[in-house]
Amino acid sequence: MDKIQEMEAYAKEHNVPIMDLEGISFLCEFIKQNNVKRILEIGTAIGYSAIRMALLDNDIQVVTIERDEQRYQEAIKNRQIFGLDDRIEMIQADALEIEIEGIFDLIFIDAAKSQYIKFFEKYEKNLSKHGVIVSDNLKFHGFVEHPERIISRNLRQMIGKIKRYITYLENNPNYESEFFDLGDGIAISKKIKKE
Repeated sequence: MDKIQEMEAYAKEHNVPIMDLEGISFLCEFIKQNNVKRILEIGTAIGYSAIRMALLDNDIQVVTIERDEQRYQEAIKNRQIFGLDDRIEMIQADALEIEIEGIFDLIFIDAAKSQYIKFFEKYEKNLSKHGVIVSDNLKFHGFVEHPERIISRNLRQMIGKIKRYITYLENNPNYESEFFDLGDGIAISKKIKKE
């Protein structure tokens, strides 16, 4: 088992939400095709997607934010294993409570689903002119399309917030969003060029 597979196995065993294989493959392909070099990730978890993205090209720099102390420590270990300390900056903080400097080609939102609109609005100022915001988990294990399968009130509330986020993206006058039925549901939002 290689190091990437070891991370995938750890995530499965410890119930850590990481991107599924279809989703991460799509994201990596997008990064390569669009020559993305600077990435801001909201939601590090154990560092899986940050590492997968950084490994695509030696010029890629990733800044990633994680609130959970245990996951952050695991991510730090994984970053060291892959020798990416100089290209992945990991910050332990609540993404809504800190300020990040700099401009990024891609902002990847993969953290608390209930806060997606707030993350989008807080960090769009860090997006380059031709940059994109990528949002993951918009299907949320199929519950978004099949709300009749929801049994808990908390889950129903979270699915409601994901649906509101999708509507927010669809109606945002400053962005054009494309939705992909891949992995757990991905959206790519690009700034609309103003004439």
